[in-house]
Amino acid sequence: MRKALPISLQNAALTQKTPLPAPTPIRATGAFALIDSLRRHGVKHIFGYPGGAILPIYDELYRAESAGFLQHILVRHEQGAAHAADGYARATGKVGVCFGTSGPGATNLVTGIATAQMDSIPMIVITGQVSRAAIGSDAFQETDIYGITLPIVKHSYVVRDPADMARIVAEAFHIASTGRPGPVLIDVPKDVGLETCDYVPVEPGTVKLPGYKPTVKGNPRQIIQALKLIREAERPLLYVGGGAIASGAHAEVTELAERYNIPVTTTLMGLGVFDEHHPLSLGMLGMHGTAYANFAVTECDLLIAVGARFDDRVTGKLDEFASRAKVIHIDIDPAEVGKNRIPDVPIVGDVRHVLLDLLQRDSEDGQPSTSGQTQDWLQRIERWRRDYPLVVPSYPDCISPQEVIVEIGRQAPHAFYTTDVGQHQMWAAQFLTMGPRRWISSSGLGTMGYGLPAAMGAKMALPQEEVICISGDASFQMNFQELGTLAQYDINVKTVIINNGWQGMVRQWQQAFYEERYSSSNMQTGMPDFVKLADAFGIKGMVVRTRDELQAAIAEMLAHPGPVVVDAQVKRDENCYPMVAPGKSNAQMVGLPKPVEQEFVSTEPITCITCGTENAPGNKFCPECGAKL
Repeated sequence: MRKALPISLQNAALTQKTPLPAPTPIRATGAFALIDSLRRHGVKHIFGYPGGAILPIYDELYRAESAGFLQHILVRHEQGAAHAADGYARATGKVGVCFGTSGPGATNLVTGIATAQMDSIPMIVITGQVSRAAIGSDAFQETDIYGITLPIVKHSYVVRDPADMARIVAEAFHIASTGRPGPVLIDVPKDVGLETCDYVPVEPGTVKLPGYKPTVKGNPRQIIQALKLIREAERPLLYVGGGAIASGAHAEVTELAERYNIPVTTTLMGLGVFDEHHPLSLGMLGMHGTAYANFAVTECDLLIAVGARFDDRVTGKLDEFASRAKVIHIDIDPAEVGKNRIPDVPIVGDVRHVLLDLLQRDSEDGQPSTSGQTQDWLQRIERWRRDYPLVVPSYPDCISPQEVIVEIGRQAPHAFYTTDVGQHQMWAAQFLTMGPRRWISSSGLGTMGYGLPAAMGAKMALPQEEVICISGDASFQMNFQELGTLAQYDINVKTVIINNGWQGMVRQWQQAFYEERYSSSNMQTGMPDFVKLADAFGIKGMVVRTRDELQAAIAEMLAHPGPVVVDAQVKRDENCYPMVAPGKSNAQMVGLPKPVEQEFVSTEPITCITCGTENAPGNKFCPECGAKL
């Protein structure tokens, strides 16, 4: 073994721009090993909040920040740190990192960890812990964060020996970012951070974990079967989820859709994976999806599920979801394939790799194109699109929420958008169009208070990009303390509050399903003046009350060089439609607009493309099979 560096040279080693030679051990603390390992894995930003148990790590972090290797963003609440790391990861595809101390600091991270786990977001969560000798003694600020988070992490560690730190960090990054991504917890006892060891760095990409080998390549036989079904289908539909974003399969999804003229619908997590200006785009499907996407999934004869998991907000009544269709399911997580719907062709593998193999095999086969056989299907979808468009209402005495969102999207078409959860989230999903990774929203867990800190993380990752948080008045009050973080670091995030004075989606459900008993959903009493609140943090605040003010206010917001909060006061009782009620099929939507009247009404019989029955010209549904004509 080479002679270890003396303690006096350890910090000098950290300040050097060239990486330390991997084979050379140095005498260093566990805290140094952690910070240096994060540096080696390309970490530039850490979101966190200090406390007693994690102070040895923050002391080493101080030196690293002084050397310019990374920047720590001091949040005002640990939940904000987790959501910021999550937003950082979604915007970039890289692993986000957050810190929290032991006890309440660690438990404050739990909601953010669960949010990342539900949406498959790569994240490293590092918590301080009481000293090893005190673990299990109910010491001050001790919680078993390892045990608490077991159901909501992809993997977790408690570091018992500082010499293991480099290996654990390298494994954590590997696990978080490969296969189906997810959060990994590293719990570090205080004395492990202080204790010295022979630190041997572990470089990224060198980790080999026996028993952990995610399937990347799809089974060739199943790919051939899938290709056969695609070529035979007359009413195919691509149903694309967040897995396609995680794998970077945007180009492959588009190529498959265009090659076979297949319409594309996405989940909330999949928004941005396919150009929504494309004629094959149907937008989002599900509970608040477009009518034409929901009709299409009900009537298709082949459903190609790409990186999606058939969750309840998408499927509605599960046994009526694509009930006439054969199903191809492509996903990297074998646990998801067949969990809710048994596919005819299951393909386990990385979405991008599977689609690349499928497209290559299709090209090599030299089969004649079958793209023309979907023309009748596309014409039928076009009729639904024309008859049941998304509507932007206009009222004489107030602004509709949809008008606000449409105006934001018109003036900032290339922004990164984060949202909180509720009606504003669904309206944003319906009316905004964005590119890959530019939609950042808590989809699986539905976390109120997510939008502002997530926007903070995205903006720190991509400082040259426009980042806009669309929030609700109730959601915004969950984590508005992060305005202090925006002010401290001058993080140029624009926040628009769709303010209707309610927990909007709760009110809508109480109106629809609870006989208008509005129990604890009105937020007007006690609501702050959001303009004064922003001003209290040293941030520009604005209010919009009329349609005449809207365009200029959004332009002013976007032109301002720092963070802005806009209080958009909208119609109080506007509901989000279309809507699929719980337990109903996707075709049973409420709140659809009346079909657009046609100048010419055909007198020719209508042939049902589902069962072939000839129907009278005025029929809307086929009496034989029930399909919508």
